[in-house]
Amino acid sequence: MNHNRTILLVDDSDNDLFLTRAAFKEVGFNVPLQEVRNGEEAIAYLKGDGVYSDRSQYPLPAVILLDLNMPLKNGFDVLRWVRTQPELKRISVIILSASMRSQDVDQAFDLGANSFLVKPGTINELVKMIRCLREWLQYNHFPPLNETVHR
Repeated sequence: MNHNRTILLVDDSDNDLFLTRAAFKEVGFNVPLQEVRNGEEAIAYLKGDGVYSDRSQYPLPAVILLDLNMPLKNGFDVLRWVRTQPELKRISVIILSASMRSQDVDQAFDLGANSFLVKPGTINELVKMIRCLREWLQYNHFPPLNETVHR
């Protein structure tokens, strides 16, 4: 079992990042939370490139919370890349998007998403969602990850 419970939050919205951090704090969800602001940064983080080369400071996550609509590379691009990396195939990727388009849901699952969550409209609903995520992480068993990623 992988005891790493690091979560990588990938979102370009300062407001959404702030609200998600606040929801984590509200429910007492005290796991390491790493943040990147676009798809290119997400891929660099997962590769361990540049500033992300120190795995003690930037460990591979057990879970990625991935927004879809971002600059440079969108969430679909990141998901597609992650699922082509044998060393990362076991990471749980949860889409966390404002999109309610059925095409986006279909595409996300076709590309290998483990879950698709629509960002709630209120902080109270976001807190409920993060509380459920916390409970799931406490009970879920994670496989070990191979930390060698092809560049």
